[in-house]
Amino acid sequence: MPIVISIFSLCTFTFGLSEFVVAGLVSAMAEDLGTSTTAVGSAIATYALGAAIGAPLLTALLLTWRDRTSLVLTLAVLAVGSLAFAWVEQLSALNIVRFVIGLAHGVFMAVAADVAVKLVDPPRAGRALSRVWLGLTLALALGVPLGTLLGSLWSWRAIFVALGVLGLLSLLGLLRLMPRQKAPPPPVEGRLAGLAALMQGPLLVTAGMAMLVSIATFSFLTYVSPFLLQVTQGGVQLLSLAMLMFGAATILGNLLGGACADRFAVGRCLNVALVVLAADLGLLYLGREQPWAVVLLTGGLGGVFFAIVTLSTLRLLGLAKQLAPHATGVASGLSIAAFNLGTALGGGIGGLMIERIGLVYLPLAGAAAALLALGLIARERAANPVGAALAAKQATR
Repeated sequence: MPIVISIFSLCTFTFGLSEFVVAGLVSAMAEDLGTSTTAVGSAIATYALGAAIGAPLLTALLLTWRDRTSLVLTLAVLAVGSLAFAWVEQLSALNIVRFVIGLAHGVFMAVAADVAVKLVDPPRAGRALSRVWLGLTLALALGVPLGTLLGSLWSWRAIFVALGVLGLLSLLGLLRLMPRQKAPPPPVEGRLAGLAALMQGPLLVTAGMAMLVSIATFSFLTYVSPFLLQVTQGGVQLLSLAMLMFGAATILGNLLGGACADRFAVGRCLNVALVVLAADLGLLYLGREQPWAVVLLTGGLGGVFFAIVTLSTLRLLGLAKQLAPHATGVASGLSIAAFNLGTALGGGIGGLMIERIGLVYLPLAGAAAALLALGLIARERAANPVGAALAAKQATR
């Protein structure tokens, strides 16, 4: 495996920590800035919005740039933005900085995933992509809990100074280890051909599936705390264990998704994973009063979710290679945007479910979204058998 892919993993760890650690530091930040936790919490949605915009749109506009140049630029934004964030005193400035870093996050994830798959031979494409996402899962499993603890005991600003330093180290590693490239030729369809690639039907269907998967996962996970404390009647320690299980399982799910993609057809793996996701959420409803069942199933949710992230991205890259070979990075960005948009929508849908029918039925909403995603893929397969055949292949075959 090329060593630069390990550098990509360090970069995704830093970006992932930048995105998710704010959730654990909301109270400390609100107290320091003299504002409400709700107001500070908006920085999470602002970042996700930036990533959702940056991943497909900016990646499309940067299509004629060298991949190395795009990656270095995004890491520079991460490093400088994190250091600026550490000195922010106004909430408006905080949200602006978060949005800009989110834009860089989306572009980096899209381009790095595309480059990693291109750097290896087809039988290792899945493992290469899972290596890129490994940093993101480690950020969820280890970085966020540690960053939350240190930020609460010491200073939340120090965490973002550390992120700035990590961003700079990642940038230097990339400059040293990623080979220089020739500038890609302008697409014959024009400089905005990448944007046109976003309108391919099979790509949009797969992105829609990814969004529904994220809705299924985060409609429950956003409210896992009240669910476990009120419905399951567990304590804070059980909640902490559930979140630890979720984070650890994302690592295993990511690696498993990559390994399965290298051995089996991506489309078939996706179908199995979607069935498992729906079953996991259904069992969360049925076993809602059994604390250890809820903990294990929450872990399972993390595992299957990140397996689908890897598989969905590979499916999009495979389709793009056939339908829009000049814009495979844009297809990767479309997947990232869909997952980020689904994360934001999942919280809203989950909140609406709680208000209308009650907290206890929350997992069923997620199960319904997972089944809808499965139905969407099945419908596309029936309507477009050629696209379905392409999607069943590995991303680089």
